[in-house]
Amino acid sequence: MSLQFFDTRKRQKLPFEPINPGEVRMYNCGPTVHDFAHVGNFRAYVFADMLRRWLEVSGFTVTQIMNITDVDDKTIRKSQEQKRSLNDYTEAYTTAFFDDLEKLNIQRAALYPRATEHVAEMVELIKQLMDRGHAYRADDGSIYFRVESYPEYGLLSGKRLDDLRIGERVSNDEYESKDDVRDFALWKAWDEADGDVYWDTDLGKGRPGWHIECSAMSSKYLGPEFDIHTGGVDNIFPHHENEIAQSRCGTGAEFAHRWMHCEYLLVENKKMSKSLGNFFTLRDLLEQGYKAREIRYMLASTHYRSKLNFTMEGLKGARKSLQRLDEFKASWENFPAGEPSFEIGEAIDRAEATFDSAMNDDLNVSQALAAVYSLVRVINSLAAENLATSSDRAKLEGLWDKWDHALGFMMPLADEMEESEVDEDFIQAQIEARLQARKEKNWAEADRIRDELAEKGIQLKDGPGGTTWEIIR
Repeated sequence: MSLQFFDTRKRQKLPFEPINPGEVRMYNCGPTVHDFAHVGNFRAYVFADMLRRWLEVSGFTVTQIMNITDVDDKTIRKSQEQKRSLNDYTEAYTTAFFDDLEKLNIQRAALYPRATEHVAEMVELIKQLMDRGHAYRADDGSIYFRVESYPEYGLLSGKRLDDLRIGERVSNDEYESKDDVRDFALWKAWDEADGDVYWDTDLGKGRPGWHIECSAMSSKYLGPEFDIHTGGVDNIFPHHENEIAQSRCGTGAEFAHRWMHCEYLLVENKKMSKSLGNFFTLRDLLEQGYKAREIRYMLASTHYRSKLNFTMEGLKGARKSLQRLDEFKASWENFPAGEPSFEIGEAIDRAEATFDSAMNDDLNVSQALAAVYSLVRVINSLAAENLATSSDRAKLEGLWDKWDHALGFMMPLADEMEESEVDEDFIQAQIEARLQARKEKNWAEADRIRDELAEKGIQLKDGPGGTTWEIIR
């Protein structure tokens, strides 16, 4: 099956072809760093990561940009309440966000532009909108987008311009009602509640609205037209609808060609809420003894366009599933030397083709995992009949690496290697053996030692001061 993804705007699965052959430019809505990201946020980030991973497996070069919203209503209000500078307040949560990405094996984007560092680009886009008649200044000095000026407003979300309350405005970054279709703020004139958070610009003293931030930053780094824009379904309206309107009206270009959204995450079949006691950050779950790999497995193993019911029982099930995969991989060491088995080679090829077809079909991860576990059953059965050989192991390892790149959880992650399990004397002995092999120009042996340690989660780093090591995924 050729690669196809669901397009939110066109409401159907369509073949995917990037604007430039072989290259995909992708923008993902990132965090608003007013607090620790919760597990529902990370569903969207894991989804974006899997999308990128599969595009890479499919042979594309991917340029991924994810924004950091470090100025909006929430960040200003909370920083003012704590009497801290906006930068000091948001920096702590930005650092925590990157730490969480690392733990969940989410690949780093090419860039994480911060809103506070791109106000000049936002001002220029707003000026373009005003020049073209799509924006106006209100009595208080704030600048609003004139929704009525863009007849295609609502195509993404299904909102009707017929329901528009002409002349009414919404100044909040997030609408109180998801049914509101009103002019929205591009630039907010300073008031006392903003404290020391403002920029003196051609537009006056104030700060940008939330929606303009993504339009300015995506265009700066990906151009006025790019391939894919992702986010959670809660971003469809008003945020993404507003992004489309202001971007297309400001530049005249198409903006994002494909819109992809992941569904809500529920916790024990209920909306996540601190008052219900079912609100979890990654830190909360790790403190309860769950592993980041188990959390990633659960977040990734349900199709992104289906609601995910996140439960503690589900996490325990993820642990058992991963243990099964790890035990299967460990069993390869028992395969005796010999020629490749026709039966196993055929089973591997069949599983790979089924996996590829499922992932090409809008990232159908459920069917892809079914192919994985089907292969596990077949290989275990053939191994029991002594039909598996070391030659088959090499082919399995190649497929396992591909699947790990696609899913990000087929191999143990760093948090599964406890410090007590790290034999520092053994590692140092291996480093010395490798150094001796290199002195003897035995490059094959030196590479074998390096690769064997890498399989155990230990990465060697050669430098002017010698060889050091660190735990890796």
